[in-house]
Amino acid sequence: MTEPLFDRIAIVGLGLIGSSIARGVKARGLARRVAGYDVSPEVRARASALGFCDEVAETPQAAVTQASLVVLAVPVGATAAAVKALAPHLARGSILTEVGSVKAAVIRQVLAELPEHAVFVPGHPIAGTEHSGPDAGFAELFEGRWCILTPCERSSEEAVAKVTALWRGLGSAVEIMTPEHHDIVLAITSHIPHLIAFNIVGTAADVEEVTQSEVIKFSAGGFRDFTRIAASDPVMWRDVFLNNKEAVLEMLGRFSEDLAALQRMIRWDDGEALLELFTRTRAIRRGIIDAGQDTQAADFGRPHGHED
Repeated sequence: MTEPLFDRIAIVGLGLIGSSIARGVKARGLARRVAGYDVSPEVRARASALGFCDEVAETPQAAVTQASLVVLAVPVGATAAAVKALAPHLARGSILTEVGSVKAAVIRQVLAELPEHAVFVPGHPIAGTEHSGPDAGFAELFEGRWCILTPCERSSEEAVAKVTALWRGLGSAVEIMTPEHHDIVLAITSHIPHLIAFNIVGTAADVEEVTQSEVIKFSAGGFRDFTRIAASDPVMWRDVFLNNKEAVLEMLGRFSEDLAALQRMIRWDDGEALLELFTRTRAIRRGIIDAGQDTQAADFGRPHGHED
């Protein structure tokens, strides 16, 4: 058996991502001990009952004391408060990392509260489901997925290497990029698609000529997949859009321009332009399948991941 990467890992936030990290770490022996903490007493009680942590602490201090790695797995909007609560208790030499799907804003929030001796490696596992909470987690969530690390001024090479080893141990491939580039990439690959999904499902609910029962009854694959995305954690996505405002608005502007061009193609019966666009976009789908990020399997009820 290989030596564990860490002596003690503390996971703050025991929802889908946090509980999946805990389960994966224990299943693969990546740490000798896993401590967990969540601000919700109900979540702490449920996590204790499920047993995916060696201990569930009642305070952030109890969780992070003597931890060689602290993983922050809270909604982006809760980052500042969580770091403020745990920062004074970080052990010397410990590494803080997190899993937020926005990086530049999160880094600013963390650095404002981080003690001088602490090391910080920002990260973002590109994995998830539309389900949330401690019951939703599973050890295999990160297998075959990507995790993006965005080192900052408080990241040491050694710490980046250790956090990289953690994610590889959980089954992920690791990519390094700047926080700003990450936020643009995720705006177009995840944040804008979610915004469109929330919008189209909301539009369907508001069309007076179509009843809700008809929307449900006749939802073919396209709308059905939009509803899956739109079922994602509303608190998390509210925080994502408010904290990645600049990149989202930039990509939304480009999307609006392209949508206007599509509108003109339809208005002026430009079938050639429509065919060219749809042929080009079809190739993107084939590329995703070739890269192993999805399959051509029938889409009824199979589990999904999403880039949150």
